[in-house]
Amino acid sequence: MSRDVLTTIQSRMGTFSKGQKLIGRYILENYDKAAFMTAAKLGQTVKISESTVVRFAAELGYDGYPAMQKAMQEMIRSKLTTVQRIEVSYDRLGTQDVLDKVVQSDIEKLRMSLAELSRADFAATVEAIVAARRIYILGVRSSAALSDFLTFYFKLIFDNVCQVQTSLASEMFEQMLRVGKEDLVIGISFPRYSTRCVRAMEFARDQGATVVAITDSELSPLYDTANYRLLAKSDMVSFADSLVAPLSVINALIVAVGRKKSNEVTATFERLEQIWDEYQVYEKVEYGPQQ
Repeated sequence: MSRDVLTTIQSRMGTFSKGQKLIGRYILENYDKAAFMTAAKLGQTVKISESTVVRFAAELGYDGYPAMQKAMQEMIRSKLTTVQRIEVSYDRLGTQDVLDKVVQSDIEKLRMSLAELSRADFAATVEAIVAARRIYILGVRSSAALSDFLTFYFKLIFDNVCQVQTSLASEMFEQMLRVGKEDLVIGISFPRYSTRCVRAMEFARDQGATVVAITDSELSPLYDTANYRLLAKSDMVSFADSLVAPLSVINALIVAVGRKKSNEVTATFERLEQIWDEYQVYEKVEYGPQQ
């Protein structure tokens, strides 16, 4: 089956029953809304029964409507404009408490990421990082914050880390000019996926570097480019990207690499503590006796 639900529906329209064609046409024309409708709501919208909607999902080869809905949600994240994202998020929130809805959504994404992330790819990524001659890290737009976080800690562990600056596409390739077979490139991108990040990852792959993708699903354009994939669920929260799960996965990666380099990390932080103390980097809080 095609990984793109819309392509599958488009190619199968001639074989559908009358009711299935109503569903198919509605999804093709309103996929941004349909992806977040229950089977009952979708059936009500196109004036057919809920059971017809469920059978439609089975006709497409899905194990029930929730599986088709999940595929639609993953597919549309890279297709929605910012305005559409805002409209969809407002529809989903309705009159619910925003704080509760957003935090609960983040908790669910953490659970899903923990359940679905490949432990084999995670372990292989840690080994590849430790063995790499040079480590390149890149993330564009909102993913730049994740790139900054990972780079900050990796530079405390390694002396061979290069954060690829992404202001101009041409400068990205200039910074990666000497990337080769002994190097590792970590690319971070979540919907809407950055074209610059994808092209840079393809360049690194073509030069023989080991490529690691930190992204959200198999539908990501980074997925097929990478040797190893660390998938963390992202979600749309209005025009803002929810990056709680990706940050948690990156944090786990830092901890795992730190354990592999425990002796060096301990020595580094012992020296850093002396420097921080000497140059008063951090405020010292004096705790007096309790009154």
